[in-house]
Amino acid sequence: MVKFVQTNNHLMKKILYLILFCTSSACFAQEANKDVTFLNPSTVGKPFGYSHAVIVDLGKNKMVIMSGQVGLDQAGKLAGKGDLASQTEQVFTNIKNIVEAAGGTMNDLVELNYYIIDASQVQVVRNIRDRYVDTKQPPVSTLVQVSKLFRDDILIEIKATAVIKKK
Repeated sequence: MVKFVQTNNHLMKKILYLILFCTSSACFAQEANKDVTFLNPSTVGKPFGYSHAVIVDLGKNKMVIMSGQVGLDQAGKLAGKGDLASQTEQVFTNIKNIVEAAGGTMNDLVELNYYIIDASQVQVVRNIRDRYVDTKQPPVSTLVQVSKLFRDDILIEIKATAVIKKK
């Protein structure tokens, strides 16, 4: 009988610790989510089923993680069917609008990931990019050639991340 009571007490302690751990973890997770803000500026076309960006509070800075941007303008119309330069220009305009809505500038970009249908046209993309970023310290980048994006007429998608100093 004594052994059963001790085992029962031991089991009760484990259950209590588990409940406390789960409760504190849930509280921590809820607190952590307060540091994330979703951003969908009106200067960029309306997103359907996703957010254009999330802003993560890092203390003295904030990180802006953007969804992949394509050459759709504010009204949702494609900029230049079959024209990589026009689409790339619109992509960088969208990225600029998102970064500025978050309180930053294009110099705050730290990463660009390119998804492009024809990698042999990378110079077209670079020429446009160079007007938007600090070419002496450009963001880290990855370029991936893909066979297709979410629509046949989309030629490029760029995913960007910025780190903005808080004011």
